[in-house]
Amino acid sequence: MKRWITKMYSYLICLLLLLQHVNSANTIIYGLEQEVKRSEFPDGFLFGTSTSAYQIEGAYTEDGRSLSNWDAYCSINGRIPNGGSGNIADDHYHRYLEDIDTMASLGANAYRFSISWSRILPRGKFWPVNPVGIKFYNNIIDSLLLKGITPFVTIHHYDYPQEFEDRFGAWLSPLMQEEFVHFDETCFKSFGDRVKYWATMNEPNLYMEMAYLKGVFPPSHCSTPFGECSSGNSDIEPLLAVHNSILAHAKAVNLYRHQFQAKPGGMIGIVASAYMYKPMTDNEADRKAANRALAFHVAWLLDPLVHGDYPIEMRQYHGRKLPRFSSEEAILIKNSTDFIGLNHYTTCFAKDCLHSNCACMDSDVLCTHGENRAIRGFVLVTGQKNGAYIGDQMGMPGSYVVPQGMEEIVDYVKKRYNNMPIFVTENGYASNENKEEGYDLDQDMKRIKYHKAYLASLARSIRNGADVRGYFIWSLMDNFEWRFGYTVKFGLYHVDPLTLDRSPKLSAQWYRDFLTNSSLNNIQAKSST
Repeated sequence: MKRWITKMYSYLICLLLLLQHVNSANTIIYGLEQEVKRSEFPDGFLFGTSTSAYQIEGAYTEDGRSLSNWDAYCSINGRIPNGGSGNIADDHYHRYLEDIDTMASLGANAYRFSISWSRILPRGKFWPVNPVGIKFYNNIIDSLLLKGITPFVTIHHYDYPQEFEDRFGAWLSPLMQEEFVHFDETCFKSFGDRVKYWATMNEPNLYMEMAYLKGVFPPSHCSTPFGECSSGNSDIEPLLAVHNSILAHAKAVNLYRHQFQAKPGGMIGIVASAYMYKPMTDNEADRKAANRALAFHVAWLLDPLVHGDYPIEMRQYHGRKLPRFSSEEAILIKNSTDFIGLNHYTTCFAKDCLHSNCACMDSDVLCTHGENRAIRGFVLVTGQKNGAYIGDQMGMPGSYVVPQGMEEIVDYVKKRYNNMPIFVTENGYASNENKEEGYDLDQDMKRIKYHKAYLASLARSIRNGADVRGYFIWSLMDNFEWRFGYTVKFGLYHVDPLTLDRSPKLSAQWYRDFLTNSSLNNIQAKSST
Protein backbone atom coordinates (compact mmCIF):
# COMPACT_ATOMS: atom_id res chain seq x y z
CA MET A 1 0.00 0.00 0.00
CA LYS A 2 2.82 2.38 0.93
CA ARG A 3 4.54 1.72 -2.43
CA TRP A 4 1.26 2.43 -4.30
CA ILE A 5 0.77 5.73 -2.45
CA THR A 6 4.37 6.69 -3.17
CA LYS A 7 3.90 5.99 -6.88
CA MET A 8 0.66 7.98 -7.06
CA TYR A 9 2.34 10.89 -5.30
CA SER A 10 5.22 10.67 -7.78
CA TYR A 11 2.82 10.74 -10.75
CA LEU A 12 1.00 13.80 -9.35
CA ILE A 13 4.29 15.64 -8.89
CA CYS A 14 5.26 14.72 -12.47
CA LEU A 15 1.93 16.04 -13.81
CA LEU A 16 2.29 19.33 -11.96
CA LEU A 17 5.82 19.73 -13.26
CA LEU A 18 4.66 18.92 -16.78
CA LEU A 19 1.99 21.61 -16.61
CA GLN A 20 4.61 24.02 -15.32
CA HIS A 21 6.85 23.21 -18.30
CA VAL A 22 3.98 23.47 -20.77
CA ASN A 23 2.74 26.80 -19.43
CA SER A 24 6.20 28.34 -19.53
CA ALA A 25 6.48 30.82 -22.39
CA ASN A 26 10.15 30.01 -22.73
CA THR A 27 9.86 26.23 -22.90
CA ILE A 28 11.92 24.59 -25.62
CA ILE A 29 10.43 21.12 -25.35
CA TYR A 30 7.06 22.09 -26.76
CA GLY A 31 8.07 25.29 -28.48
CA LEU A 32 6.89 25.82 -32.04
CA GLU A 33 10.48 25.84 -33.27
CA GLN A 34 10.79 22.15 -32.37
CA GLU A 35 7.35 20.93 -33.40
CA VAL A 36 7.17 17.89 -35.64
CA LYS A 37 4.04 16.09 -36.74
CA ARG A 38 3.39 12.58 -37.89
CA SER A 39 1.79 13.99 -41.03
CA GLU A 40 5.29 15.04 -42.15
CA PHE A 41 6.11 11.37 -42.75
CA PRO A 42 4.88 9.24 -45.67
CA ASP A 43 1.78 7.04 -45.56
CA GLY A 44 2.69 3.55 -44.41
CA PHE A 45 5.71 4.80 -42.48
CA LEU A 46 6.60 2.45 -39.61
CA PHE A 47 6.71 4.03 -36.17
CA GLY A 48 7.62 1.84 -33.25
CA THR A 49 10.06 0.95 -30.51
CA SER A 50 13.08 -1.36 -30.40
CA THR A 51 14.28 -3.99 -27.94
CA SER A 52 16.56 -7.02 -28.03
CA ALA A 53 16.17 -10.47 -26.54
CA TYR A 54 19.02 -10.53 -24.03
CA GLN A 55 18.28 -7.02 -22.82
CA ILE A 56 14.65 -7.62 -21.82
CA GLU A 57 13.67 -11.29 -21.75
CA GLY A 58 15.32 -12.77 -18.69
CA ALA A 59 14.35 -16.41 -18.00
CA TYR A 60 17.92 -17.30 -18.87
CA THR A 61 17.75 -20.96 -17.78
CA GLU A 62 14.07 -21.65 -18.50
CA ASP A 63 12.44 -23.90 -21.08
CA GLY A 64 15.56 -25.32 -22.68
CA ARG A 65 17.49 -22.12 -23.29
CA SER A 66 21.27 -22.63 -23.19
CA LEU A 67 23.78 -20.18 -21.74
CA SER A 68 24.77 -17.40 -24.11
CA ASN A 69 28.01 -15.49 -24.58
CA TRP A 70 26.52 -12.66 -22.50
CA ASP A 71 25.53 -15.01 -19.69
CA ALA A 72 29.14 -16.14 -19.49
CA TYR A 73 30.52 -12.61 -19.72
CA CYS A 74 28.23 -11.14 -17.07
CA SER A 75 29.09 -13.93 -14.63
CA ILE A 76 32.69 -12.66 -14.42
CA ASN A 77 33.05 -10.40 -11.41
CA GLY A 78 33.60 -6.76 -12.27
CA ARG A 79 32.49 -6.91 -15.89
CA ILE A 80 29.14 -5.14 -15.41
CA PRO A 81 28.36 -2.33 -12.93
CA ASN A 82 26.70 -3.55 -9.73
CA GLY A 83 26.95 -7.16 -10.93
CA GLY A 84 24.21 -6.59 -13.50
CA SER A 85 23.14 -9.23 -16.02
CA GLY A 86 20.26 -10.26 -18.24
CA ASN A 87 19.32 -13.19 -16.00
CA ILE A 88 16.01 -11.54 -15.16
CA ALA A 89 16.25 -8.27 -17.10
CA ASP A 90 12.67 -6.95 -17.58
CA ASP A 91 11.14 -10.45 -17.40
CA HIS A 92 9.62 -9.90 -20.83
CA TYR A 93 9.56 -13.68 -21.25
CA HIS A 94 6.66 -13.81 -18.80
CA ARG A 95 5.25 -10.32 -19.39
CA TYR A 96 5.25 -10.06 -23.18
CA LEU A 97 1.45 -9.74 -23.42
CA GLU A 98 1.51 -6.78 -21.05
CA ASP A 99 4.33 -5.21 -23.06
CA ILE A 100 2.50 -5.69 -26.35
CA ASP A 101 -0.58 -4.06 -24.84
CA THR A 102 1.69 -1.16 -23.89
CA MET A 103 2.92 -0.82 -27.48
CA ALA A 104 -0.65 -0.84 -28.74
CA SER A 105 -1.60 1.87 -26.23
CA LEU A 106 1.15 4.07 -27.65
CA GLY A 107 -0.34 3.81 -31.12
CA ALA A 108 2.81 2.21 -32.54
CA ASN A 109 2.30 0.30 -35.80
CA ALA A 110 5.58 -1.65 -35.62
CA TYR A 111 7.86 -3.34 -33.10
CA ARG A 112 11.49 -4.27 -33.65
CA PHE A 113 12.69 -7.16 -31.50
CA SER A 114 15.29 -9.90 -31.73
CA ILE A 115 15.32 -13.65 -31.32
CA SER A 116 17.47 -15.41 -28.75
CA TRP A 117 19.74 -17.86 -30.59
CA SER A 118 20.18 -19.79 -27.33
CA ARG A 119 16.42 -20.16 -26.95
CA ILE A 120 15.82 -21.47 -30.49
CA LEU A 121 18.93 -23.56 -31.13
CA PRO A 122 20.53 -24.16 -27.72
CA ARG A 123 23.43 -26.16 -29.18
CA GLY A 124 23.46 -25.11 -32.80
CA LYS A 125 22.85 -26.85 -36.09
CA PHE A 126 23.65 -30.42 -35.05
CA TRP A 127 21.01 -30.56 -32.31
CA PRO A 128 17.21 -30.28 -32.42
CA VAL A 129 15.29 -27.02 -32.52
CA ASN A 130 13.77 -26.10 -29.17
CA PRO A 131 9.96 -26.16 -29.70
CA VAL A 132 9.28 -24.10 -26.57
CA GLY A 133 11.45 -21.32 -27.93
CA ILE A 134 9.64 -21.43 -31.27
CA LYS A 135 6.31 -21.24 -29.46
CA PHE A 136 7.39 -18.20 -27.47
CA TYR A 137 8.21 -16.16 -30.56
CA ASN A 138 5.14 -17.44 -32.39
CA ASN A 139 3.10 -16.10 -29.49
CA ILE A 140 4.80 -12.72 -29.72
CA ILE A 141 4.30 -12.45 -33.48
CA ASP A 142 0.66 -13.56 -33.35
CA SER A 143 -0.09 -11.19 -30.47
CA LEU A 144 1.50 -8.28 -32.32
CA LEU A 145 -0.51 -8.96 -35.45
CA LEU A 146 -3.73 -9.15 -33.44
CA LYS A 147 -3.00 -5.64 -32.18
CA GLY A 148 -2.24 -4.34 -35.67
CA ILE A 149 1.49 -4.07 -34.95
CA THR A 150 3.97 -5.09 -37.66
CA PRO A 151 6.78 -7.36 -36.42
CA PHE A 152 10.25 -6.21 -37.51
CA VAL A 153 12.60 -9.04 -36.58
CA THR A 154 16.33 -8.83 -35.96
CA ILE A 155 17.58 -12.40 -36.05
CA HIS A 156 20.90 -11.86 -34.26
CA HIS A 157 21.39 -9.01 -31.78
CA TYR A 158 24.74 -9.62 -30.04
CA ASP A 159 23.86 -12.90 -28.24
CA TYR A 160 24.66 -16.47 -29.30
CA PRO A 161 25.21 -19.81 -27.54
CA GLN A 162 28.41 -19.76 -25.49
CA GLU A 163 29.09 -23.23 -26.84
CA PHE A 164 30.11 -21.67 -30.19
CA GLU A 165 32.80 -19.69 -28.40
CA ASP A 166 34.06 -22.76 -26.59
CA ARG A 167 33.98 -25.08 -29.60
CA PHE A 168 35.38 -23.04 -32.47
CA GLY A 169 35.83 -19.37 -31.53
CA ALA A 170 32.48 -18.05 -32.78
CA TRP A 171 32.86 -15.09 -35.19
CA LEU A 172 36.56 -15.66 -35.67
CA SER A 173 35.78 -18.90 -37.50
CA PRO A 174 34.05 -19.53 -40.86
CA LEU A 175 32.07 -22.23 -39.01
CA MET A 176 30.02 -19.40 -37.51
CA GLN A 177 28.73 -18.63 -41.01
CA GLU A 178 27.22 -22.12 -41.27
CA GLU A 179 25.67 -21.88 -37.82
CA PHE A 180 24.22 -18.48 -38.63
CA VAL A 181 22.63 -19.57 -41.90
CA HIS A 182 21.04 -22.53 -40.12
CA PHE A 183 19.67 -20.20 -37.44
CA ASP A 184 18.24 -17.87 -40.09
CA GLU A 185 16.69 -20.77 -42.00
CA THR A 186 15.03 -21.99 -38.81
CA CYS A 187 13.55 -18.52 -38.26
CA PHE A 188 12.39 -18.18 -41.86
CA LYS A 189 10.66 -21.57 -41.71
CA SER A 190 9.05 -20.92 -38.34
CA PHE A 191 8.00 -17.27 -38.66
CA GLY A 192 8.42 -16.25 -42.29
CA ASP A 193 4.75 -16.63 -43.19
CA ARG A 194 3.93 -13.67 -40.91
CA VAL A 195 7.15 -11.62 -40.75
CA LYS A 196 7.79 -9.29 -43.68
CA TYR A 197 10.75 -7.33 -42.29
CA TRP A 198 13.96 -9.15 -41.42
CA ALA A 199 17.31 -7.78 -40.29
CA THR A 200 19.93 -10.50 -40.27
CA MET A 201 22.07 -8.96 -37.52
CA ASN A 202 22.52 -5.86 -35.43
CA GLU A 203 25.60 -3.65 -35.72
CA PRO A 204 28.41 -6.10 -36.48
CA ASN A 205 30.58 -3.05 -37.24
CA LEU A 206 30.20 -1.82 -33.65
CA TYR A 207 30.02 -5.17 -31.88
CA MET A 208 33.22 -6.52 -33.36
CA GLU A 209 35.12 -3.38 -32.34
CA MET A 210 33.85 -3.63 -28.78
CA ALA A 211 34.45 -7.39 -28.56
CA TYR A 212 37.71 -7.84 -30.48
CA LEU A 213 39.38 -4.41 -30.50
CA LYS A 214 38.63 -2.97 -27.05
CA GLY A 215 37.64 -6.20 -25.29
CA VAL A 216 34.65 -4.72 -23.45
CA PHE A 217 32.07 -7.08 -24.98
CA PRO A 218 32.33 -10.88 -24.98
CA PRO A 219 34.52 -12.72 -25.76
CA SER A 220 36.72 -9.87 -24.45
CA HIS A 221 39.58 -10.17 -26.90
CA CYS A 222 42.12 -7.36 -27.30
CA SER A 223 45.80 -6.57 -27.27
CA THR A 224 47.89 -3.62 -26.12
CA PRO A 225 47.66 -0.69 -26.44
CA PHE A 226 43.90 -1.10 -26.91
CA GLY A 227 43.22 -2.92 -23.67
CA GLU A 228 44.35 -5.59 -21.26
CA CYS A 229 42.82 -8.94 -22.23
CA SER A 230 44.02 -12.47 -21.68
CA SER A 231 43.99 -13.11 -25.43
CA GLY A 232 43.33 -11.43 -28.75
CA ASN A 233 44.85 -9.39 -31.55
CA SER A 234 43.21 -5.98 -31.92
CA ASP A 235 44.85 -5.36 -35.29
CA ILE A 236 43.46 -8.47 -36.97
CA GLU A 237 40.47 -9.98 -35.14
CA PRO A 238 37.90 -7.15 -35.59
CA LEU A 239 38.52 -7.24 -39.34
CA LEU A 240 38.18 -11.03 -39.46
CA ALA A 241 35.01 -11.09 -37.35
CA VAL A 242 33.28 -8.47 -39.52
CA HIS A 243 34.41 -10.37 -42.62
CA ASN A 244 32.72 -13.54 -41.36
CA SER A 245 29.63 -11.50 -40.43
CA ILE A 246 29.34 -10.06 -43.95
CA LEU A 247 29.59 -13.50 -45.55
CA ALA A 248 27.13 -14.99 -43.06
CA HIS A 249 24.65 -12.20 -43.80
CA ALA A 250 25.01 -12.60 -47.57
CA LYS A 251 24.50 -16.38 -47.42
CA ALA A 252 21.38 -15.94 -45.28
CA VAL A 253 20.00 -13.32 -47.69
CA ASN A 254 20.67 -15.60 -50.64
CA LEU A 255 18.75 -18.40 -48.90
CA TYR A 256 15.83 -16.10 -48.07
CA ARG A 257 15.56 -14.69 -51.57
CA HIS A 258 15.58 -18.10 -53.23
CA GLN A 259 13.35 -20.02 -50.84
CA PHE A 260 11.29 -17.73 -48.61
CA GLN A 261 10.91 -14.16 -49.89
CA ALA A 262 8.28 -14.60 -52.60
CA LYS A 263 5.42 -15.91 -50.46
CA PRO A 264 5.17 -13.06 -47.92
CA GLY A 265 6.78 -10.49 -50.21
CA GLY A 266 9.18 -9.52 -47.48
CA MET A 267 12.35 -7.45 -47.20
CA ILE A 268 15.67 -8.47 -45.68
CA GLY A 269 18.55 -6.24 -44.69
CA ILE A 270 21.09 -5.48 -42.01
CA VAL A 271 21.45 -2.93 -39.21
CA ALA A 272 24.57 -0.77 -39.00
CA SER A 273 25.87 1.36 -36.19
CA ALA A 274 25.92 4.82 -37.76
CA TYR A 275 27.68 7.62 -35.91
CA MET A 276 28.02 10.87 -37.82
CA TYR A 277 31.42 12.61 -37.94
CA LYS A 278 32.05 16.31 -38.47
CA PRO A 279 35.48 17.79 -39.22
CA MET A 280 37.17 19.38 -36.21
CA THR A 281 38.11 22.37 -38.35
CA ASP A 282 37.28 23.53 -41.84
CA ASN A 283 40.67 22.61 -43.24
CA GLU A 284 40.94 19.98 -45.93
CA ALA A 285 42.82 17.47 -43.75
CA ASP A 286 40.03 17.36 -41.16
CA ARG A 287 37.32 17.15 -43.83
CA LYS A 288 39.10 14.12 -45.25
CA ALA A 289 39.47 12.73 -41.74
CA ALA A 290 35.69 12.93 -41.20
CA ASN A 291 35.13 11.07 -44.47
CA ARG A 292 37.66 8.43 -43.44
CA ALA A 293 35.93 8.00 -40.08
CA LEU A 294 32.65 7.35 -41.89
CA ALA A 295 34.35 4.88 -44.21
CA PHE A 296 36.05 3.01 -41.38
CA HIS A 297 32.83 2.75 -39.36
CA VAL A 298 29.74 2.80 -41.58
CA ALA A 299 31.08 1.90 -45.03
CA TRP A 300 33.21 -0.89 -43.53
CA LEU A 301 29.99 -2.88 -43.21
CA LEU A 302 27.78 -1.44 -45.94
CA ASP A 303 30.14 -1.03 -48.91
CA PRO A 304 30.64 -4.79 -49.34
CA LEU A 305 26.89 -5.45 -49.15
CA VAL A 306 26.06 -2.88 -51.82
CA HIS A 307 29.20 -2.46 -53.92
CA GLY A 308 30.91 -5.83 -53.38
CA ASP A 309 34.10 -4.83 -51.55
CA TYR A 310 35.50 -2.85 -48.64
CA PRO A 311 36.01 0.92 -48.92
CA ILE A 312 39.15 1.93 -50.77
CA GLU A 313 40.21 3.94 -47.72
CA MET A 314 40.37 0.74 -45.66
CA ARG A 315 42.33 -1.08 -48.32
CA GLN A 316 44.78 1.80 -48.41
CA TYR A 317 45.45 1.93 -44.66
CA HIS A 318 44.98 -1.68 -43.55
CA GLY A 319 46.71 -3.30 -46.50
CA ARG A 320 47.07 -7.05 -46.19
CA LYS A 321 45.49 -7.08 -42.73
CA LEU A 322 42.09 -6.53 -44.35
CA PRO A 323 40.64 -9.87 -45.57
CA ARG A 324 39.79 -10.26 -49.26
CA PHE A 325 36.68 -11.67 -50.86
CA SER A 326 37.05 -14.29 -53.56
CA SER A 327 35.42 -13.56 -56.92
CA GLU A 328 32.53 -15.88 -56.00
CA GLU A 329 32.13 -14.20 -52.61
CA ALA A 330 32.16 -10.75 -54.20
CA ILE A 331 29.25 -11.76 -56.41
CA LEU A 332 27.41 -13.19 -53.40
CA ILE A 333 27.78 -10.14 -51.18
CA LYS A 334 27.12 -7.44 -53.78
CA ASN A 335 23.55 -6.10 -53.55
CA SER A 336 22.85 -8.50 -50.69
CA THR A 337 20.54 -6.18 -48.79
CA ASP A 338 17.05 -4.88 -49.55
CA PHE A 339 17.31 -2.07 -47.04
CA ILE A 340 19.75 -0.43 -44.66
CA GLY A 341 18.94 -0.18 -40.97
CA LEU A 342 20.63 2.73 -39.20
CA ASN A 343 21.20 2.89 -35.45
CA HIS A 344 21.99 6.56 -35.01
CA TYR A 345 22.36 8.32 -31.68
CA THR A 346 25.14 10.88 -31.84
CA THR A 347 27.75 12.87 -33.77
CA CYS A 348 31.44 13.40 -32.98
CA PHE A 349 34.28 15.57 -34.20
CA ALA A 350 36.98 14.04 -36.39
CA LYS A 351 40.56 15.36 -36.43
CA ASP A 352 43.24 14.31 -38.89
CA CYS A 353 46.12 12.34 -37.40
CA LEU A 354 48.05 11.70 -40.61
CA HIS A 355 49.56 15.16 -40.81
CA SER A 356 49.47 16.28 -37.18
CA ASN A 357 50.14 15.00 -33.69
CA CYS A 358 47.03 13.69 -31.95
CA ALA A 359 46.52 13.27 -28.24
CA CYS A 360 43.35 12.01 -26.61
CA MET A 361 41.47 15.11 -25.44
CA ASP A 362 38.91 13.58 -23.13
CA SER A 363 37.63 10.32 -21.70
CA ASP A 364 35.09 9.60 -24.44
CA VAL A 365 34.44 5.95 -25.23
CA LEU A 366 35.02 6.85 -28.88
CA CYS A 367 38.20 8.82 -28.28
CA THR A 368 41.11 6.96 -29.87
CA HIS A 369 44.84 7.31 -29.48
CA GLY A 370 48.11 5.66 -30.41
CA GLU A 371 47.79 2.91 -32.98
CA ASN A 372 44.07 2.73 -32.30
CA ARG A 373 43.72 5.50 -34.86
CA ALA A 374 44.08 2.91 -37.62
CA ILE A 375 40.64 1.45 -36.97
CA ARG A 376 39.17 4.90 -37.70
CA GLY A 377 41.61 5.67 -40.51
CA PHE A 378 44.19 7.66 -38.52
CA VAL A 379 41.48 9.91 -37.12
CA LEU A 380 41.00 11.26 -33.62
CA VAL A 381 37.31 10.93 -32.74
CA THR A 382 36.14 13.13 -29.88
CA GLY A 383 33.18 15.08 -28.57
CA GLN A 384 35.22 18.16 -27.61
CA LYS A 385 36.60 21.13 -29.45
CA ASN A 386 38.43 23.93 -27.66
CA GLY A 387 37.01 22.73 -24.36
CA ALA A 388 33.38 22.79 -25.57
CA TYR A 389 31.23 19.76 -26.36
CA ILE A 390 29.70 19.21 -29.78
CA GLY A 391 26.28 18.99 -28.14
CA ASP A 392 24.64 18.45 -24.77
CA GLN A 393 26.09 15.39 -23.07
CA MET A 394 23.83 12.40 -22.58
CA GLY A 395 24.08 9.88 -19.76
CA MET A 396 26.24 7.49 -21.79
CA PRO A 397 29.91 8.45 -22.18
CA GLY A 398 30.75 9.71 -25.65
CA SER A 399 27.12 10.52 -26.57
CA TYR A 400 25.91 13.99 -27.43
CA VAL A 401 22.69 15.60 -28.65
CA VAL A 402 23.34 16.74 -32.23
CA PRO A 403 20.01 16.59 -34.12
CA GLN A 404 21.50 17.75 -37.42
CA GLY A 405 23.55 14.54 -37.44
CA MET A 406 20.43 12.53 -38.25
CA GLU A 407 19.88 14.41 -41.50
CA GLU A 408 23.58 14.27 -42.32
CA ILE A 409 24.02 10.51 -41.78
CA VAL A 410 20.88 9.74 -43.78
CA ASP A 411 22.15 12.00 -46.57
CA TYR A 412 25.53 10.22 -46.51
CA VAL A 413 23.90 6.79 -46.80
CA LYS A 414 21.46 8.04 -49.43
CA LYS A 415 24.26 9.28 -51.69
CA ARG A 416 26.73 6.46 -51.13
CA TYR A 417 24.17 3.66 -51.60
CA ASN A 418 21.94 4.95 -54.37
CA ASN A 419 19.05 5.96 -52.11
CA MET A 420 18.28 2.46 -50.93
CA PRO A 421 15.33 2.09 -48.53
CA ILE A 422 16.37 3.11 -45.01
CA PHE A 423 14.89 2.32 -41.63
CA VAL A 424 16.10 4.19 -38.56
CA THR A 425 16.11 1.07 -36.42
CA GLU A 426 17.38 2.76 -33.24
CA ASN A 427 17.45 6.34 -31.97
CA GLY A 428 17.26 7.30 -28.33
CA TYR A 429 18.29 9.49 -25.44
CA ALA A 430 20.54 8.03 -22.75
CA SER A 431 20.02 9.26 -19.21
CA ASN A 432 21.92 8.22 -16.12
CA GLU A 433 19.29 7.86 -13.42
CA ASN A 434 20.13 6.49 -10.00
CA LYS A 435 16.64 6.36 -8.54
CA GLU A 436 15.14 3.24 -7.06
CA GLU A 437 11.59 4.48 -7.60
CA GLY A 438 10.25 6.64 -10.35
CA TYR A 439 12.50 8.38 -12.83
CA ASP A 440 14.27 11.66 -13.39
CA LEU A 441 11.72 14.08 -14.82
CA ASP A 442 14.27 16.61 -16.05
CA GLN A 443 16.17 13.88 -17.92
CA ASP A 444 12.94 12.67 -19.49
CA MET A 445 12.04 16.17 -20.64
CA LYS A 446 15.42 16.18 -22.38
CA ARG A 447 14.45 12.83 -23.91
CA ILE A 448 11.31 14.38 -25.39
CA LYS A 449 13.28 17.33 -26.73
CA TYR A 450 15.81 14.90 -28.24
CA HIS A 451 13.23 12.82 -30.10
CA LYS A 452 11.36 15.84 -31.41
CA ALA A 453 14.54 17.42 -32.73
CA TYR A 454 15.85 14.20 -34.31
CA LEU A 455 12.48 13.45 -35.89
CA ALA A 456 12.38 16.95 -37.33
CA SER A 457 15.84 16.35 -38.77
CA LEU A 458 14.70 13.04 -40.23
CA ALA A 459 11.63 14.70 -41.76
CA ARG A 460 13.93 17.15 -43.55
CA SER A 461 15.84 14.20 -45.03
CA ILE A 462 12.62 12.74 -46.36
CA ARG A 463 11.56 16.07 -47.85
CA ASN A 464 14.94 16.14 -49.59
CA GLY A 465 14.25 12.78 -51.22
CA ALA A 466 15.67 10.15 -48.87
CA ASP A 467 13.73 6.87 -49.02
CA VAL A 468 13.26 6.49 -45.27
CA ARG A 469 10.48 4.07 -44.32
CA GLY A 470 10.54 3.72 -40.54
CA TYR A 471 11.68 5.04 -37.17
CA PHE A 472 12.08 3.01 -34.00
CA ILE A 473 12.76 4.55 -30.60
CA TRP A 474 15.31 2.83 -28.43
CA SER A 475 13.82 1.69 -26.21
CA LEU A 476 10.33 0.65 -25.20
CA MET A 477 11.48 0.40 -21.59
CA ASP A 478 14.59 0.70 -19.46
CA ASN A 479 16.63 -2.49 -19.77
CA PHE A 480 20.05 -4.11 -19.52
CA GLU A 481 22.33 -1.79 -21.47
CA TRP A 482 25.23 -4.14 -22.13
CA ARG A 483 28.51 -2.98 -20.54
CA PHE A 484 26.64 -0.27 -18.61
CA GLY A 485 24.24 -2.70 -16.98
CA TYR A 486 21.26 -0.85 -15.52
CA THR A 487 23.05 2.45 -14.92
CA VAL A 488 21.98 3.94 -18.26
CA LYS A 489 18.31 4.40 -19.22
CA PHE A 490 16.78 4.84 -22.65
CA GLY A 491 13.21 3.70 -22.02
CA LEU A 492 9.88 5.39 -22.59
CA TYR A 493 8.77 3.28 -19.63
CA HIS A 494 10.43 3.03 -16.24
CA VAL A 495 10.88 -0.50 -14.85
CA ASP A 496 10.84 -0.81 -11.08
CA PRO A 497 14.03 -2.69 -10.13
CA LEU A 498 12.23 -4.67 -7.38
CA THR A 499 8.76 -5.40 -8.77
CA LEU A 500 9.63 -5.02 -12.47
CA ASP A 501 6.36 -3.09 -12.86
CA ARG A 502 6.33 -0.79 -15.87
CA SER A 503 5.24 2.83 -15.56
CA PRO A 504 5.07 5.42 -18.33
CA LYS A 505 7.41 8.37 -18.41
CA LEU A 506 6.30 11.68 -19.87
CA SER A 507 8.19 10.69 -23.03
CA ALA A 508 5.73 7.82 -23.46
CA GLN A 509 2.86 10.29 -23.25
CA TRP A 510 4.59 12.52 -25.78
CA TYR A 511 5.16 9.62 -28.21
CA ARG A 512 1.53 8.54 -27.86
CA ASP A 513 0.37 12.07 -28.63
CA PHE A 514 2.70 12.29 -31.61
CA LEU A 515 1.55 8.95 -33.02
CA THR A 516 -2.14 9.72 -32.52
CA ASN A 517 -1.81 13.26 -33.89
CA SER A 518 -2.73 14.69 -30.54
CA SER A 519 -0.82 17.50 -28.88
CA LEU A 520 0.23 18.41 -25.41
CA ASN A 521 -1.09 21.84 -26.33
CA ASN A 522 -4.46 20.31 -25.42
CA ILE A 523 -3.18 19.99 -21.85
CA GLN A 524 -2.08 23.61 -21.93
CA ALA A 525 -5.52 24.74 -23.08
CA LYS A 526 -7.26 22.72 -20.38
CA SER A 527 -4.94 23.95 -17.66
CA SER A 528 -5.65 27.60 -18.50
CA THR A 529 -9.44 27.26 -18.21
